Amino acid sequence: MKRNAKITGTGSYLPETVLSNSDLEKMVDTSDEWIRQRTGIVERRIAEDDIATSDLSVHAARLAIKRAQVDPLDIQMILVATVTPDTFFPSTACYVQKGIGAKNASAMDISAACAGFLYGLDLANGLIVSGQYDTILVVGAEVFNNIVDWNDRNTCVLFGDGAGAAVVQATDEENGIIASYIGSDGDYADIDLLGIPAGGSRMPVTTDAIDNNLNKIKMNGREVFKLGVRLMPEAAERALKKANVSVDEIDLLIPHQANLRIIEAVGHRLGVPREKVYVNVDKYGNTSAATVIIALDEAIREGRAKPDDLILLVTFGAGLTWGSTLLRL
Repeated sequence: MKRNAKITGTGSYLPETVLSNSDLEKMVDTSDEWIRQRTGIVERRIAEDDIATSDLSVHAARLAIKRAQVDPLDIQMILVATVTPDTFFPSTACYVQKGIGAKNASAMDISAACAGFLYGLDLANGLIVSGQYDTILVVGAEVFNNIVDWNDRNTCVLFGDGAGAAVVQATDEENGIIASYIGSDGDYADIDLLGIPAGGSRMPVTTDAIDNNLNKIKMNGREVFKLGVRLMPEAAERALKKANVSVDEIDLLIPHQANLRIIEAVGHRLGVPREKVYVNVDKYGNTSAATVIIALDEAIREGRAKPDDLILLVTFGAGLTWGSTLLRL
């Protein structure tokens, strides 16, 4: 009998502090109308100063573990997708391991920007189908408020903090992860396109770098928009083709929650009706690696994603990186 990988439990966690567009009007030259028209975002969540990415991850992971009804000691690997790790090393995944008591797991981080969770899901699927692992925890989590330039109205309005987690387990059921596809193009590994100039070995953080906000996000929004609108439909179509599934068979499309206009354009290009496209960017903004798993968890809890439903997840991020996963709950 064929061995498959299936998401058996999901969880998500958002910080309690809400930063609304009205709040941002007092911080930077912007307006609620300007933000809504260009992004569809109304508010986002901001972690308190003493909260790290692993803290959000642990909250989300505990919920996923509870819903999957697994013992943390049975988790064999922890994958944390993030570009805002607690520290360069140890990995954030090791802090999560300690926080949930998964003493028997291996642990590592994945850095693939907003596509990170689907990279982790693809890896978990391969390791489980191959028979090497039976139970893997995949987390997408970010604390973006520390790397946002709060003087740059073009970027600070976009991002929020949050975490989502999924327990992925071996199954002999037909349901589960049906197909996945991940890709990247290093020709677009351009800091001016999307990235943070300072903080790595190419440009260490110095006083000058901090004074010039080079340790904060830089983005060419117009170019990122065009690339996202092109790459996400292409990634989605690759997964559908692998599975020999038509877009009409999809019960719910969950795209990366970067910008409402991008989400609408992706749905339109794929031919997915608006009522089948899940959107929560208005409430949380862009939580990077966490967006699709937060949305999936929310959709399950709301009854928008039900057992036996065919769900398509798709995302893209800096690098450039992109990915899609087709699964049946």
